[in-house]
Amino acid sequence: MLASIQVRNFAIIDEVEVEFAPGMTVLTGETGAGKSILVDAMGLVLGERGGAGLVRSGARRAEFTAEFDLRNLPAAREWLEEQMLDLDDECILRRVVSADGRSRAFINGNNVPLQSLKSLGELLLDIHGQHFHQSLARRDVQREMLDYFGGLVDLAVATDNAYSEWREKADKLESLDASDADREAKLDLLRFQIGELEALDLQPDEFEALVSERARLQNSGRLAEGVTAALHRIYDADEGNAHSLVAEANRDVETLASLDESLQPAANLLSEASIQLGEAADVLRRYGDALDMDPARQNFVEERLDAITNLARKHRSEPENIDELLQSLCEQRDDLEHAEERGEALREASAAAEEAFRQLAEQLTRGRLKAAKRFGKAVTEAMGDLGMPGGIFDVGISPRSADRPRASGMDDIEFLISANPGQDPQPLSRVASGGELSRMSLAIQVIASDGSRIPTMVFDEVDSGVGGGVAEMVGMRMRELGRTRQVFCVTHLPQVASLGNHHFRIMKLSDGKSTRTSIKALSDDERVEEIARMLGGVEITQRTRDHAAEMLSSNRGATAAGKRA
Repeated sequence: MLASIQVRNFAIIDEVEVEFAPGMTVLTGETGAGKSILVDAMGLVLGERGGAGLVRSGARRAEFTAEFDLRNLPAAREWLEEQMLDLDDECILRRVVSADGRSRAFINGNNVPLQSLKSLGELLLDIHGQHFHQSLARRDVQREMLDYFGGLVDLAVATDNAYSEWREKADKLESLDASDADREAKLDLLRFQIGELEALDLQPDEFEALVSERARLQNSGRLAEGVTAALHRIYDADEGNAHSLVAEANRDVETLASLDESLQPAANLLSEASIQLGEAADVLRRYGDALDMDPARQNFVEERLDAITNLARKHRSEPENIDELLQSLCEQRDDLEHAEERGEALREASAAAEEAFRQLAEQLTRGRLKAAKRFGKAVTEAMGDLGMPGGIFDVGISPRSADRPRASGMDDIEFLISANPGQDPQPLSRVASGGELSRMSLAIQVIASDGSRIPTMVFDEVDSGVGGGVAEMVGMRMRELGRTRQVFCVTHLPQVASLGNHHFRIMKLSDGKSTRTSIKALSDDERVEEIARMLGGVEITQRTRDHAAEMLSSNRGATAAGKRA
């Protein structure tokens, strides 16, 4: 569950730190106070995209930190262990967004890609926004919710992977079959190109050696002249060459060292210098003797380099990569020469992959059919509680023809609804009433969430558009959900707020120069005042307070009775 969250310099929040508990937590506040800002912060710390506009005016960066208790969440612990990011039974997520738009993510103190934060976040917390019903009309969203409710997510992923593997092999087979017609022409071209490259007989590192030799040959005169001059100064000059001067100094210092032993290190260094000068002269002399100034050799090197360069250019390659090019062409030739054998093996592999996909797809369809019945029944019952008595919810599953497979399986999923008795269920996307669609969305979200493994659910004003007894039923469904997991609900309805186990109020404060948001956990007396405000508006009477206190008291009693039952 979410144990705490800390937010700094985000929108109109300067600094907020809140600790949470299990059960149903409600978040309320006046319109414009920023009730959804905390939900947005949860999304950001779990990897949602965000930019520089999120940072509070005048601040250098916004920071988000959330701590989760993982004791009852083995999937998240396993994920962390696989990534070598585990830290006992707790997990600390951190996100930093700079004023220039750059973002950094951390898991248990380790810098990670944003996608890692998002992947882990999907195991920790699920956010249902107030505009969720807009995406609920999409077929892919409906299919994912059914799989989610039916515990079929892993099977759906396996089916998707099997489809990808099958299509990869099938595409290779199609490409191989398509190349049969011009295989001989391609083979002739490949054999010719390979012959050219093999005739060149380029040796390992030969090109680099030739480039170096060409530079030496082109500057052979200058090199010979320089070597001769250096030898003259070091060793060959009759008088004043470096070797003779150092040798003479060495003899002098050796004589002095016999008088004072402290000069012996200097004598030793001079002796070594004399030896090194002699060795340097030998190296220069051998280099000069070996220096090739043969014009014929220079012409050969130039022609060889031109041949290598031209052939590389012909194949749109670099001279250094000719060996790799030859290897690649040989592999292509071998593939074509053994295409028939490869084709047969690929045909068998493709058929096996298709069979594996179809078996998984069939298993997925059976699971969806079972889940659809349970899902339809549960949502239909919830519709009655949410002010749509007599309504029907159904999940239509239509088989696809065998020649029209897709990664999601071999069936089409569509949510069907009849909002009024006597009407045949119609596709959810055709429901005209926005209020009905909003309530349907809430019913589906609560039912689908009840079957999920995610321990923390966030409902951001999903009760918009309902009121009265329906609002109370909305709150009761969330309260029921809170018995088995942690539920957060941003609401403007007192009927929903009074059912929370915990209550936070979001307030917007201003000193005339700046505006900031604060979050306060409410005591029992403060809850009465907040519920009264939500009931009565600006003027709060004693009667309103009594009504608020009665709502809270009756809800506590109902909760206690439910627990005893």
